[in-house]
Formats: sequence, C-alpha cells, structure tokens
Amino acid sequence: MRAPRRQRTLERAVEMSGIGFFTNADVTISFHPQAEGMGISFQRTDLKSTGPVQARIENVIRKERRTAISQGGVTVELIEHVMAALAGLQIDNCLVRLNAPEPPGCDGSSLDFVQCLLDGGIVEQNAYRDLIVVTQPQAIVTENDSVALSASPISRHGLVITYELDYGPRSPIKPQSFSLEVTPETFITLVAFARTFVAEEEVKYLQSQGYGQRVTEKDLLIFGPDGPIGNALRTRDECVRHKILDCIGDFALIGCDLHGHFRAFRTGHHHNHQIIERIKQTHEIIRAPEYVCFQPHFPLKDLPQEMALQS
Repeated sequence: MRAPRRQRTLERAVEMSGIGFFTNADVTISFHPQAEGMGISFQRTDLKSTGPVQARIENVIRKERRTAISQGGVTVELIEHVMAALAGLQIDNCLVRLNAPEPPGCDGSSLDFVQCLLDGGIVEQNAYRDLIVVTQPQAIVTENDSVALSASPISRHGLVITYELDYGPRSPIKPQSFSLEVTPETFITLVAFARTFVAEEEVKYLQSQGYGQRVTEKDLLIFGPDGPIGNALRTRDECVRHKILDCIGDFALIGCDLHGHFRAFRTGHHHNHQIIERIKQTHEIIRAPEYVCFQPHFPLKDLPQEMALQS
C-alpha cells in the first residue's frame, strides 16, 4: 500500500516581477493560497472578467518550444517552469495571477519561482493527495520508430525521471544523462537552478518572429560553436537537468501525484504531454484513504545550503 500525503498550499500570497521571454512584456506574477482540491490555475489579470485557466492536461494547446494552456478563450503560455516549481515543492493548490500572457522568464530556470514560493510558506491541508501509479508500461514513439519517452512501473513509491540528451557530434552541447528521484529536496538542490538552453541560430530565428526582443545572452544559455555565449554553465550537465525540470512541470498537468519511472531521449514538451494524456486515459486515479498520512522528510521553510552553492 503506497502511503499518500496531505495536500499543501501557500501560507500567504507572494509576488514577483520580470520580463516575458516571448511577449517582451513587463510581467508581475503572484501566487495565492487555494482551498483543498482546487489544484493549480492561472488567471490573466490583464484580461478583465475572465476566469482562471486550470493547469490540466485537458487544457494544453500545441505551441512551439513551450507549454501553453487555454480555457474559455484565455491562453497562458510558457507555464512549465512555474509548474515545475509548484510540483517540485509539492504545492498542490495555488492560484497564479499574472498580468500578461506568460510568466516572467527570469533566468530560464525555476529558481526565482522556488525562492518566491518558499517565502510564502507551505502549509499542509486536511485532504489527501490523489495518486496515479504506473502499472502498465507506456511509450511514445517518434516518426522513425524510436522510443522517445517511456513510463514503467517502479518497485518503490515515487517519481523517477531519467533523461538522455544527445544532439549528435556536431552539437556544441555534449552528450549527457541524468536520473532524478523527485522530492522537494532533490528538486531544489539538483534541478531548480538549471536554465533554458538554445542554439544561437534558433535565437536569431525566434527574434525574427518578434520573440525574445528583450532577452540577452545573460538571461539564459545561448550556445554557439564553442559553448555558452557570454555566460557559464552552473553544472557541466545543466542542459539535461533542465530537460528533467521541464518534465516535472509538464507531468504535473496530470493533476495528482504520479509514481513510476520515466525514461526520455531527446524529448520535448509535446512528447511529455502525449505520455501524460495516455497515462491518464489508461490508469485509474487512486483516491487516498483519509486515515493515512505521509509526512515530508525535510523542513521546507529554508533553502538547503547546497542550492546557494549551485547558483
């Protein structure tokens, strides 16, 4: 019997500001406590008289290089780093308000969101968190019949993500792999700081489309032929760690805890969405019994010292 945990929310509302990577807008984003069972939702305050958009896989729409959700004619884009911060910290119920179509890009990681959320405090609620346990192996196959992303049962409770990144011998990004058993502690210390990365030629293309006009080489990892331009890696395998960060944010769209081992090879957001859709269609949600409680194993009020060293 896998022990469920209690749902959690923020103790108080907190906010932060920054620049939108795609829209170039000045963005203020705030995080608000929510009642049990409400989940994560995003509300556009720049659009009057519109309701929140539920951060669920059913509301995902296809966008290039990012995760976007839409409901009731309202769209919010580039939510994956916020979702990763919330999921990584096991914050289950939160209303995210923002005055733009996207959250601030910050440094392309989840680090600023994590620090903001921890400042708001995390409190347990009475209800328990629902769970999906992967019992049937699943795989997302690419057009050339290679397995891009698979999910398999795991012998212990928890979520494990293994990612293999290899863009070939001509890429300035070296082959790298990483495996993470996702807990609040491992998320904060091992992946929250990992930044978005992009090739120099891709930046030129995106800026020609009007995106990223205010983004510089100091804001994220831009790779030229000899490595990052005007920036430095936080860890030698920062790129693959960021891919795991993206997986955590995208997998959270399933709307409950998820236990299983996910193995990915050169995947993107669309693959992540596909496997979550498939798991939700083929697996039953386990409703947590109210008499069992799983307590987190480390205090959340302070950032571990290791994160300061990484960042």
